[in-house]
Amino acid sequence: MTKILVRGARVLGGAARDVLIDGETIAEVGAGLDADGATVIEADGLVLLPGLVDLHTHLREPGREDSETVLTGTRAAAIGGFTAVHAMANTFPVADTAGVVEQVWRLGRESGYCDVQPIGAVTVGLEGKQLAELGAMHDSAAGVRVFSDDGKCVDDAVIMRRALEYVKAFDGVVAQHAQEPRLTEGAQMNEGVVSAELGLGGWPAVAEESIIARDVLLAAHVGSRLHICHLSTAGSVELVRWAKSKGWNVTAEVTPHHLLLTDELVRSYNPVYKVNPPLRTEADVLALREALADGTIDCVATDHAPHPHEDKDCEWAAAAMGMVGLETALSVVQQTMVDTGLLDWAGVADRMSFRPARIGRLDGHGRPVSAGEPANLTLVDPAYRGVVDPAGFASRSRNTPYEGRELPGRVTHTFLRGRATVVDGNLA
Repeated sequence: MTKILVRGARVLGGAARDVLIDGETIAEVGAGLDADGATVIEADGLVLLPGLVDLHTHLREPGREDSETVLTGTRAAAIGGFTAVHAMANTFPVADTAGVVEQVWRLGRESGYCDVQPIGAVTVGLEGKQLAELGAMHDSAAGVRVFSDDGKCVDDAVIMRRALEYVKAFDGVVAQHAQEPRLTEGAQMNEGVVSAELGLGGWPAVAEESIIARDVLLAAHVGSRLHICHLSTAGSVELVRWAKSKGWNVTAEVTPHHLLLTDELVRSYNPVYKVNPPLRTEADVLALREALADGTIDCVATDHAPHPHEDKDCEWAAAAMGMVGLETALSVVQQTMVDTGLLDWAGVADRMSFRPARIGRLDGHGRPVSAGEPANLTLVDPAYRGVVDPAGFASRSRNTPYEGRELPGRVTHTFLRGRATVVDGNLA
């Protein structure tokens, strides 16, 4: 088995330590460790984190391999420092049966760049009318614990209640895409001053907040676990904060783009800024940052949503919603949370590894950087500054809102169970 000595890394941003990897596990953490027989990585000034975990990734396979595959998506994940991703169910066919989730899980095992944990659909075909095979997906080889109709909202309160009741039997969680469908018919961007000036259909904050309000009450009534996908408004933050103050089992995520970008960018009419939920106001962005810092929002999730060129290179109204995010997520979090003093690197490890792994009940990930733990690790150079060039992405798609923007930080190495998947910023 291969031995690797990471020498002088700042573990979770703290004091410099040597970390010895032996095979699939961390053998020792300390100072002046013996490098006998080990490959040495000089990590002076670099930050060592547990491997990042994404609760919200669209890998598009099966069915939309023109935009992404499990292989290309997991390569992008590794470049971004992720050792595990949760693959959303809105594929073709929909991941609403044991057969489809097992297919995605096996494709992940074959790719080898990071672990892929499939998310099962809540309803058959994402149609919101009939519960999918939740128990069968959980009992499958994929061991599904997270269920979501992401891309669509489970808007029927009875269906949502039944789903929450069902997953309680195996400690599962329902991840809700909070979007009241009638309030967002024809919506193109955040409802506010900018939408009024541009004459684009508005997407009101209350369309998100009303579903969250309903669902935290349902989760409390049932006594089950609820996770809110891609929280985007200040009002949603207050609802989640209230639910947590009651002791209810509610968690929430925020995307990197909602931590940085605002609806002012839509003035360009560039469809790269079209996303669901939409970019909101500066006040919302600041509220989301504060909520991530104080723990009201549990984690950062990329909502990596790749689209082929033709789905974005068109007029705004016809463009698909979504942005790629796996390869830039950590840099955006560094800029918005670390460089602003809102989080330290230990906080980043908590929000991008420990908590998402715990919400997804993902064994072997989100573990401490200590002896005996699985060697799922990410080495980051926080001093790096670089301009985003999507031409160099590992993802099959290029629909990034950060093209030409300078972002801080770069993942230099990623280790999956002791095996380097990224070396010096390149795929191993």
